[in-house]
Amino acid sequence: MATSSNTSSHLEPLRIRQLKPAGPPVRDARWWRRGILTAVAIAVMAIAFALLPGSKTSRPIDPTTLHTIQRGDLLVTITEQGTLESSNNTEIKCKVRGDNTITWVIEAGTNVQPGDELIRLDTLFIEEQISERTKYAHLARSAAARSKADVAAAELAISEYIKGRFVTELSEMQKNLTIANSNFLASKNILAYAKMMAESGYTTELEVEEREFGVSQADLQVQLSKTQIDVLTRFTKEEQLATLVGELKAAKAQYNADRERAYADEHRLQRAQEEFEQCVIRAKRSGMVIYPTGEDWKETPEIEEGATVHKDQVLLLMPDLTQMQVKVGVHESIVKRVQPGLYSIVKIPGKTLEGRVSYVSPVAEPAGWWTGSVVKYDTIVDLPPGTEGVKPGMSVDVGIILARHEDVVMVPINAVIETNKGFACWVATPTGPQRRALQLGDNNDMFILVESGLSAGEQVVLDPLAHVDEAQVEAAKTIDKTTRDPSASQTF
Repeated sequence: MATSSNTSSHLEPLRIRQLKPAGPPVRDARWWRRGILTAVAIAVMAIAFALLPGSKTSRPIDPTTLHTIQRGDLLVTITEQGTLESSNNTEIKCKVRGDNTITWVIEAGTNVQPGDELIRLDTLFIEEQISERTKYAHLARSAAARSKADVAAAELAISEYIKGRFVTELSEMQKNLTIANSNFLASKNILAYAKMMAESGYTTELEVEEREFGVSQADLQVQLSKTQIDVLTRFTKEEQLATLVGELKAAKAQYNADRERAYADEHRLQRAQEEFEQCVIRAKRSGMVIYPTGEDWKETPEIEEGATVHKDQVLLLMPDLTQMQVKVGVHESIVKRVQPGLYSIVKIPGKTLEGRVSYVSPVAEPAGWWTGSVVKYDTIVDLPPGTEGVKPGMSVDVGIILARHEDVVMVPINAVIETNKGFACWVATPTGPQRRALQLGDNNDMFILVESGLSAGEQVVLDPLAHVDEAQVEAAKTIDKTTRDPSASQTF
């Protein structure tokens, strides 16, 4: 049976014979129409000759230009070039903050063992950081120890005042009060005795007045002692405690600040020491090491000796070679027909593999000068687990099978032209080529599915513009109409 040109001998073993069409026929992307129109333009000179007076209106059919229509399976595929990659990559990232310079990097594609060096980064700046952070850490620890001692001293000062100085001052004042009371009682007794003696004429009034003044002084001393005790217990004590508690809080606040500063400086020192260790990156498991894919517009990889890298940047990849996939870009004109689950044929040197479409990006990759302004959608084709003999980065040809039409009538694309009256071909008859209007369906790069107009066994003329005068005339009319009405060419 006749099949597509991009179908090779490996198709038969595939278990896809029951595959149904992935979607409606590609009627919007009539790329083969443009080929027909180009052929029409090339034939303009031949048409002009055919229309000259006296020229022949029919020519004998060359048997080598005939094609016998057959029924067969029409395989509709799109073929794109893709890149092999692993679907399970172990990313090796930069763990050092800031910008860092690569001083050595292992060669891509090297198989490594656990503990092998992969990348070395410049350590000069980090060594300076470690020296600086060590000095600050010592100073901070010293300040924290000093402020901690101040807190202990402030706590002792409160206890010392309450249980020491305050008790001593209060006792002293209470002793003075006792003495004052004693002096007051003695003064009163002396005054009473003076008054008794004055009544007997043994003491003068002046002496009595002096004794009364002494009583008043003693009473004032008693009141003064009581006031001092009241001020001490009600005001001085509270004032001293407030001052001491405030000093304690200030000491604690200073201690907390010094402790946090010490912790921060210690943490910075520890982090610098850890980053120093991270300047030499080693493999944690065995496997192949590859460089990450750079941007499409860059000509060289980003990972190389002398390159500048930053924190969390992916430096290397260790792919799982048992889980491989192909990343391919599908043109925007056909992406609607590509759906997850479609079978694909992946050709690598010396091997043909069967895969399935697992993902189609909903967003197109940005077009730029490096892509020729072609808009494509990233599509992932999974390969069978455990596929051997493939390596990341290999270029492969991927044929995505959009549809398979079984037991249908097919006509070669170069046997069909589009005219003002629709699509047509020329069938060989005993009386010469006969025009046949066609209703067409899906197509690939060689054949078109015929819905009506042809039957199996009939013979059609290949390249009718070069061999059938009537085709040349209709093509000329089509070109003339297109020239007069540019909108008529919008279907091509």
